[in-house]
Amino acid sequence: MTDHSSPPTNWLFRRVPALDALRTYTVATFGRDLMAGLTVATVAVPQAMAYALLAGLPPEYGLYTAIVMTAVGALLDSSRLLINGPTNAISIAMLSALVAVPEADRVSAAIVMAFLVGSIQLGIALLRFGDLTRYVSHSVIIGFTVGASTLLILDQAKHFLGLPPRGEPTEHFLVRFWATVSGGSVHLPTAGVGCGTVALVLLVRQWNRLLKRRGYRFPVPQHLVAVSVAAAVVWVSGLDQNGVRVVGQVPAAFPAFSPPEVSWERVRVLAGSAFAIALLGLLEAVAMAKALAAPTGQRLDINQQCLSEGAANLVGSFFQCFPGSGSLTRSAVNQQSGGVTQWAGVFSAVGVAATVALLAPLAGHIPHASLAGLLILAAYRMVDGRQLLFHYKATRADAGVIAATAFTAVFISIEFCILIGVFLSFALYVPKVAQVRLVAKCADPDTREYELEGELFFGAEGELHEYFARMAQDMATGPATTISLILRNGRNHDATFLALLDRFRTTLAAKGVRVVLRDPPAVLVESLRATGLLAAFEIDQRIPTNDG
Repeated sequence: MTDHSSPPTNWLFRRVPALDALRTYTVATFGRDLMAGLTVATVAVPQAMAYALLAGLPPEYGLYTAIVMTAVGALLDSSRLLINGPTNAISIAMLSALVAVPEADRVSAAIVMAFLVGSIQLGIALLRFGDLTRYVSHSVIIGFTVGASTLLILDQAKHFLGLPPRGEPTEHFLVRFWATVSGGSVHLPTAGVGCGTVALVLLVRQWNRLLKRRGYRFPVPQHLVAVSVAAAVVWVSGLDQNGVRVVGQVPAAFPAFSPPEVSWERVRVLAGSAFAIALLGLLEAVAMAKALAAPTGQRLDINQQCLSEGAANLVGSFFQCFPGSGSLTRSAVNQQSGGVTQWAGVFSAVGVAATVALLAPLAGHIPHASLAGLLILAAYRMVDGRQLLFHYKATRADAGVIAATAFTAVFISIEFCILIGVFLSFALYVPKVAQVRLVAKCADPDTREYELEGELFFGAEGELHEYFARMAQDMATGPATTISLILRNGRNHDATFLALLDRFRTTLAAKGVRVVLRDPPAVLVESLRATGLLAAFEIDQRIPTNDG
């Protein structure tokens, strides 16, 4: 019998949480995971094709991503309910990032992007930087969502209305959109198909609500039904022969092993966008994993979650996948359908693979307008109006972050808006944590006492420099020959603080003034010893230290 308490086994269960779930797996759990996974697959198939087209890629690459990335992510996810794969946010970011790439090279560039995104995310996980995502304001995500949903609707308008695309591929998105809407007329049959698809989704959604009220647990797959009906109508009526564009042939093949075509020139072109998309993917996945864990009280390992995202993207790049992340829609379907463990995600990937094998020839009849309708609905649901209003009214800082991030997304680029949002989060956060205070204490005539309280790191350099100058000036105006600097409430010192402290000591030593460090934390004493500064200071340790 396997000893589950042995260190190698524990390490394996920690790194592959899906295996850990098997230790308490039951037949009932298997049944719930299987039904949830298959239900998710019915949503994933049309969504994956739509997200691939949104990113400017053939639809089969979305299906590949919904198979490989979903399976790998599920095996390694810290979250039991998160479903990975292609997402609208990542796809709209990919659309923006691939504008500068020649159309013939976009598929290979997208696969290389998955390789770079996965590598960056794995690096973040291995360096244990995953927890830093909590310092990025949620207002950044809201601002990005507003901008991305706006771009998504504008981008899909041409497919939804049957407008002929115009403008150069390398031109800014809004320039191409204006050229399209101002230079073409609506193709009524295409618009009819798009509107019909949206109406059918909303109708089935209402039907599902009615079923739920009556106690039925398994909803009708609204997206799959809508695009299937639309495809059947177009095929039977011959609308594809009258200007309604369809997806075309979708190969009934599984993703094949094929190493990404990585070159230095391609890395140089894509690196900036890859970093932004990697960060966006982690923020998106971690935020959703936390939301899914809240009702069940599950404790998440954020670094493990980052590792799963990185591994899913990296492995996916060897099987013709483009970048993805945690999907809001499919994760919600998984939760609502009774999913219990990570194996629901694995079953979802198997379900998508089975659909590809059995129904790929029929998928070629799906009209672009139908997929555009699904994406427009997704864009509308991306923005939570109440959350947007709440954060916008909360503080001026939150309102500014939302406005700046959304504006940058629409008028500059998606990937740059993420960097701007993260920069603003840190710019607003660091001044708040870099708090240090100087308190003058009473002492005898020969000694002056001061206490430094707070964060003694580079973020407080300006205040520290000012306080040291003030103490030096005070010592020059009185008879005292000793300064006692109390440091017991000083935290998180770094090299910047040590350098300022040594310069302060040198300045006062030239004037015949002694500097005594009173109750310094043990870690500060150790740093002084390691840098060779300890011998230059007198230490007055009145309170025993217990920080090692």
